[in-house]
Amino acid sequence: MRSGFVTLVGRPNVGKSTLLNTIMGTKVSIVSDKVQTTRRQVRGVLDRPDAQVVFVDTPGMYQPRGRLGQRLHETATASIAGVDVVCLVLDAGAPLGAGDRFVASQVPGDAMVVVNKVDVASRRQVLEQLRRAAELELSEYFPVSARTGEGVPALVDALVERLPEGPAYYPQGTVTDVPEAFWVAELVREQLLAVLREELPHAVATRVTEWEWPRVRCEILVERESQKGIVIGRQGSVLKAVGTAVREQLAPGAYVELVVKVEPDWQRRVSSLEELGY
Repeated sequence: MRSGFVTLVGRPNVGKSTLLNTIMGTKVSIVSDKVQTTRRQVRGVLDRPDAQVVFVDTPGMYQPRGRLGQRLHETATASIAGVDVVCLVLDAGAPLGAGDRFVASQVPGDAMVVVNKVDVASRRQVLEQLRRAAELELSEYFPVSARTGEGVPALVDALVERLPEGPAYYPQGTVTDVPEAFWVAELVREQLLAVLREELPHAVATRVTEWEWPRVRCEILVERESQKGIVIGRQGSVLKAVGTAVREQLAPGAYVELVVKVEPDWQRRVSSLEELGY
């Protein structure tokens, strides 16, 4: 029996959360093409007959701006220490830039490189990205598609081989250690990002304030009064769409009450960030 922790790190939008969900075979981390979608460490627990692998999804690493950005950067950096394997995730179709090299400079020399999105990159792009990744002088290199699953089983097998022998960290059948209330709040935020697109993704935060299953009350925080109407939508259209999409991902009978609240400059206030768990 092998067991241990594997951290996924990389720039924003390289597909870390999608990769985790594919490895797990179920959704444990919300997904969006927006920067700062993942704001906390999210753990997925993969049980195999020969191993238990605890995967840690992290916020995308980039030059932080503002207090929230700094908090997320610190969260990602902290996830690198004390784990058994670090996976640096790169985008197969994007040039290997200064941001990737910065993240690479933060990982240990035995880190593994995962070149993701091979399903949308040309063979030439994939080979070129692997060649450039080799310049980082890390330990192993795996081309994968988190969307289709191509190459993912081989990656997981290699990760298991890296883990030390030891007992399981979580009871059999555990999928994630994310509390249910946090998960529902994340689902709400994910759907807001999808519906609102570019209008105010970073200015939105979510938190569950009441949990009396099947009734859940979730607050949506914005920073200014003018943003409140955008989140509500014309005749409540945005909230209705978000609520419907969230309920479809919960157990039958769930009722999610969405309330929009103005909390000025929450991204810059330490007390607000701590209350939200960032």
